[in-house]
Amino acid sequence: MAQRAEPPDGGWGWMVVLSAFFQSALVFGVLRSFGVFFVELVAAFEEQAARVSWIASIGIAVQQFGSPVGSALSTKYGPRPVVMAGGILAASGMLLASLATSLTHLYLSIGLLSGSGWALTFTPTMACLSRYFSRRRSLATGLALTGVGLSSFAFAPLFQWLVSRYAWRGALLLVSALSLHLVACGALLRPLSLREDPVMGGPGTQLTSLLHHGPFLRYTAALTLINTGYFIPYVHLMAHLQDVGWDPLSAAFLLSVVAISDLVGRVASGWLADAVPGPVARLLMLWTTLTGVSLSLFPMARAPTALTALAVAYGFTSGALTPVAFSMLPELVGTGRIYCGLGLVQMVESIGGLLGAPLSGYFRDVTGNYTVSFVVAGAFLLAGSGILITLPHFCSSASTSTSKPRDLVTEAADTKVSLTKEGLGED
Repeated sequence: MAQRAEPPDGGWGWMVVLSAFFQSALVFGVLRSFGVFFVELVAAFEEQAARVSWIASIGIAVQQFGSPVGSALSTKYGPRPVVMAGGILAASGMLLASLATSLTHLYLSIGLLSGSGWALTFTPTMACLSRYFSRRRSLATGLALTGVGLSSFAFAPLFQWLVSRYAWRGALLLVSALSLHLVACGALLRPLSLREDPVMGGPGTQLTSLLHHGPFLRYTAALTLINTGYFIPYVHLMAHLQDVGWDPLSAAFLLSVVAISDLVGRVASGWLADAVPGPVARLLMLWTTLTGVSLSLFPMARAPTALTALAVAYGFTSGALTPVAFSMLPELVGTGRIYCGLGLVQMVESIGGLLGAPLSGYFRDVTGNYTVSFVVAGAFLLAGSGILITLPHFCSSASTSTSKPRDLVTEAADTKVSLTKEGLGED
């Protein structure tokens, strides 16, 4: 495979964007619409909200915690076979979930098996996309991740209709069929070899350098806090709306309003990050802060107009922060370490994904409503935005996207030489 000095910023990269679009829809579109199944499963198994919340939380956590496995396999075999295998696992988990007779079965099928499939699809696809783009990386990422918004807009009412017509078991069986399309998404991923790849060394060298990289560690801590509160509305907003008197179909429609606002936010943020000079970290901090504030205000709104306005605000800002978060990572670690870096970030932030929804469900069980749940979720995002201020060049007036990867290549080379010398010394 011929090596390129720089990412092509187009070409087959747009096919990778298309693959990432459908892949993000089939992973996070399903996860974001899980609130439809949440209400049904609470009634079917007569369990507390906190226990049922573990289904989605385990799935999110396994997807993120298993990301380094997907990254390592993609580094060795390329992203194409890894993502295709992940699609088969994700579909198999949903298929088995439709036969579940207890929550434990759902923990294992959706949480563990489908979660493992998502781990093999999402991170390798997004890392592959980042390697194809440089100047237009934020826009390409935003376009790819609009799949989440579009699918959430479509899936929430679709799943509600499927549940009403075929019950939750039949609906999960059809979601399994949808998930098989991840195999086709993986087939579109063509590996790209960049000239800086050999300099970055193997996975062990990359991991060592990342664990000694202060800005990367602070960025990972910030995303972990953000992730703790980020998914709360997609699991519990529908239940909260029913608590305040909304019927299920109207509540599902409000989730669709969030989804379409999310879609607009992703495209607008991706374009803005590429068009406006200055550090991407500032935009990420802005969107994270606004998302946290809108989350905290949800329990205080009762009128349909106020709830709809908050849904639009939350959808736009939460969608806007996502492409910026992904496009910022290559600036911190370089494209040569993007597989390892993204896998490590996803693994650590899985702590937030694992604890967020059950913690929210626990507050609901204790207090009898979701007020504390949404306020605490907003506080986690605000804490994460505070850490982002400490990242390098946050207060500078110019973007550092062109100089950072070069510095990181030098750093990686120094690390590789250092490790080699240590190995020779031991001999």
